[in-house]
Amino acid sequence: MSTKPKTKKTSKDPGRMLCWFEIPADDVARAKKFYRSLFGWKINSMPNAAVNDYHHLDTGGPDASPDGGLMKRMCEGQTITNYIFVPSVTRFAAKVKKLGGKICTPKMAVPGMGYFIQVQDTEKNVFALWEMNPKAK
Repeated sequence: MSTKPKTKKTSKDPGRMLCWFEIPADDVARAKKFYRSLFGWKINSMPNAAVNDYHHLDTGGPDASPDGGLMKRMCEGQTITNYIFVPSVTRFAAKVKKLGGKICTPKMAVPGMGYFIQVQDTEKNVFALWEMNPKAK
C-alpha cells in the first residue's frame, strides 16, 4: 500500500494515464480473429489512418478505458506500444532526454486529433507520448 498522498486531478490536467495502445501483427486477419475471440473486442478498419491496414480495437470499457489499434508489423521485433497522455509532447520529450531516455521518432501529427512521439526509457523500453490537440495538422 502506498503512503504517498494522492494528487488531485483537475479537468485541465487529467494526469499521465495510459490512453491508447497499438498491437503489431505479422498476419492482421489472424490477429483480429485472436483478439475478437479472446476478449470480444469490436475491431473496425480505419481507412483514413496514416498507416495502411490499420484497425480500431474497441475494448468495450468505459470511456476512460483505453482502446487501441491493430496494424501490420512494421519491423522485426516491433512490440505493443502503449501511449501515455501528456499535456505537451515537446516538453515531455525534453524531460525524457534530461532523464537519460531517447527520442525514437520525431513529433508527428494525427490530423484533427493530436501529436505523438515514441521514446525509449533508460531500460530500453519503447512507449509513446500523446498530446491531444484538435488543431493538429
